[in-house]
Amino acid sequence: MFDWFVHLSPVAQAFIASVGTWLITAGGAAAVLLFRSAPRKLMDSATGFAAGIMVAASCWSLLIPAMEQGGIVPAITGLGLGAAFLFGFDQLLPHLHVLGAKPEGLATRWRQAVLLVLAITLHNIPEGLAIGVAYGGGDVGHATALAIAIGLQNWPEGLAVALPLRGIGMSRGRALWYGQLSAVVEPAAALCGVLLVTWAQPTLPYALALAAGAMLYVVVEEMIPEVAREGNIDLATLGFIAGFVAMMALDNAFS
Repeated sequence: MFDWFVHLSPVAQAFIASVGTWLITAGGAAAVLLFRSAPRKLMDSATGFAAGIMVAASCWSLLIPAMEQGGIVPAITGLGLGAAFLFGFDQLLPHLHVLGAKPEGLATRWRQAVLLVLAITLHNIPEGLAIGVAYGGGDVGHATALAIAIGLQNWPEGLAVALPLRGIGMSRGRALWYGQLSAVVEPAAALCGVLLVTWAQPTLPYALALAAGAMLYVVVEEMIPEVAREGNIDLATLGFIAGFVAMMALDNAFS
């Protein structure tokens, strides 16, 4: 059924897959057309699920292949570079994780809506990069499992942007626009990743580990504090385990 996709170039595969994850984000944001808010427990469970997928993907789809192809040194080096990359963006890029909270990054007068979108955009850069690097590595099965998993966890990300904006009075159309806008960066990041490892194959283990480090940074710096904010840590933990298992199952199914 997917023979046509398997025989495409890695660049085309990465682009199609990352456009798909962007559209899934838009699908999640589209819920704002029907609902003005969602139960906090549901959102924290969904965030835990997304975190579980990201941690499992970092292990099974990125770090283990990095060690298999380059050994422990490239894996450690790439992991550190990925975390440092996100740390630098986190310190410099103005963004806001929760409406009404103190903005992070450099001081700015940008509106809260823009800062919230930038926070999720920062989250989506390593996801797009991971998709591109995975397809650039040539293992279409594992790369597709990774893309599907990232798509699954992108659904609540769209909600996480659109619903708060709708809740403060923004129109449905504008909230949907901002919600999908946060994932537009994924196809661009995916193309950067796949082109890097296609043109410079020796960088593959470093790039795989770099994407893993960036994703793990997002989980620890952003997602875990977010689910703990309202005290729903038990539900979020169960969601995390479910997401981790889902990623394991996907990786096994496409191996």
